[in-house]
Amino acid sequence: MNESLELSLTQAPAPAHGRHMVEFIITTTMLSYIRPAIICFGLATNVINIVVFLKAGANDNVTVLLIALACSDLVFLALISTHAFGFLLIFLVKLKRWAVHPDLLVFLLLWPANTAYDISSFNAVSLGVMRCACVAMPLRFKLVFTKSRTIKWSLFLVVLAVLLRIPMLTINRVAWRTDPATNRTSAYLLSVNKVAMTRFNDILNRGIIQYLAYIIMLTSVFVLSFKLYQASKMRQSCTTKSPQAFDQTSDKPVTQGMSARDMQVVKSTVLVCAIFILAQLPYIVTSTIRLINPEFDDGKAHAQLGYISAQVSLTFYQLNASINIFVYYHYNSKYRSILRSLLFAKCTQQQ
Repeated sequence: MNESLELSLTQAPAPAHGRHMVEFIITTTMLSYIRPAIICFGLATNVINIVVFLKAGANDNVTVLLIALACSDLVFLALISTHAFGFLLIFLVKLKRWAVHPDLLVFLLLWPANTAYDISSFNAVSLGVMRCACVAMPLRFKLVFTKSRTIKWSLFLVVLAVLLRIPMLTINRVAWRTDPATNRTSAYLLSVNKVAMTRFNDILNRGIIQYLAYIIMLTSVFVLSFKLYQASKMRQSCTTKSPQAFDQTSDKPVTQGMSARDMQVVKSTVLVCAIFILAQLPYIVTSTIRLINPEFDDGKAHAQLGYISAQVSLTFYQLNASINIFVYYHYNSKYRSILRSLLFAKCTQQQ
């Protein structure tokens, strides 16, 4: 995630003229109100996702990964909430003296939140790759991604994400200082080795890993979409030419190895991956521009635009972690049935 997010409100680049002032106001005002609403919605939907998938039973690799994805999204939104609500509080409450420095509230948990989002990214990429492999080469991979192996893989991704983010997880800490005028001690955010650790993070996490994950996800979505197109064409052809070509007991065409249920699973996987791709797009574009134009960075000529793009990217991350429930509800009949039964039971209890 762009380190422009670590600019405090007092350090944020001042707009040079009217156009930049409008952009800055839109970013700091509109997004400051939108993000808390997105986070509250995402916290609720991810709790629902976890409960429903656990009720359904995590009996396959896809469900295990969806539970892992919902858990990491939930942790990300919980940690990033201090950043979003901190910004809103500072924006609404004009206090001259805070019990703690505002940066401590806004930025202390930012990198742990980034780490949780990395875990979500890894889970989403794993979901796309596993489903792609099982669809493209079912005979080779159908029995490879078992439930136990998927659980172990999900735990490995957690460890991997933490290890990759250790340089950034160590730069922020709580420190104390005393105001000589009032003899009052207050907490503030202290950054240590920020320049060196940020450079390492730029090369590894913002560079190699992000681009690699994005390319893998794009490839998986392309393959899955192509297989869906082939399966759809085959089903239409079989229906038109020979209705008997379908096995009525399994809802599966004799000439095609993807059942109607399989197609729904693949469609939901494609949409979850597509949401991830779209959510990452502003960040990928920003990182690419930053590589081409070094002035698109903190303290440089285009620092203001970099700050705005970072805030937009963060908002897209929060949306990505919040809206998968719509995909699950639309394409997963079992999810829909369990959720409706839970809601009906809740309404019955209230009556």
